[in-house]
Amino acid sequence: MTPGSAALVVGAGFVAGGVNALAGGGTLLAYPALLAAGLPPVLANTTCSVGLLTGYAGGSLAYRRELVGQRARALRLIAAGVIGGIAGAVLLLVVPGDAFESVVPFLVLLSCLLLAVQPRVAAWLASRRSAEEHPLWIAQVLIGLGAVYGSFFGAGLGVVMLAVLGLLIADDLQRLNALKGVLSLVINLVGALLFVATGHVRWLEALLLAVGAFGGATLGVTLARRLPPQGIRVGVVVAGVAVGLTLLVRQL
Repeated sequence: MTPGSAALVVGAGFVAGGVNALAGGGTLLAYPALLAAGLPPVLANTTCSVGLLTGYAGGSLAYRRELVGQRARALRLIAAGVIGGIAGAVLLLVVPGDAFESVVPFLVLLSCLLLAVQPRVAAWLASRRSAEEHPLWIAQVLIGLGAVYGSFFGAGLGVVMLAVLGLLIADDLQRLNALKGVLSLVINLVGALLFVATGHVRWLEALLLAVGAFGGATLGVTLARRLPPQGIRVGVVVAGVAVGLTLLVRQL
């Protein structure tokens, strides 16, 4: 790896860690950086999952106050997330590399769409808030399905998780956002453990990404919060669309 590629991966990890803590979509920045560093698509995806774990962990630590009193609920949802996360990681490893490469541009563009509509999703959820608590097993099923996608290709996972929690669980959205962060951490951790166990990780790149992501989640958020959140989201979406279209054109 050249010094320039190393700097690119660390920088992408830093920005991705901060973006994940604020608006989500950090994978849309980290994944193409790993591609640019020379990793093939599947290996870039698995390495990204491992490298961004520190960013998810940092965000969850920052939200620990909002997690108070949610232990029982979290454990039941985490169980569903673990099952779905394992299924998604296995699916990624058994799908031929060429097939994954062909579907990645569409997954990137789908993730951009999810991130773009996030404000509307949040507003819609707020308008539908009620005191009604739906059976938790419904949320478990949907979280499990979302976890399959999250382990297969994680960008946009947070939007899916928050939509499910906001619709089915009667609680403050900030507390649900904190719960979403824990679920995202666990789902990515499950996939990462499987990727590590099967040798599908480039450790130098993962370490560089992890260093950047942790810094972004703990220090970069302070700077990023001085910018309008909508501006951050727009920037990530524009960059993601450019990456998705570029990957799509390369296949033509």
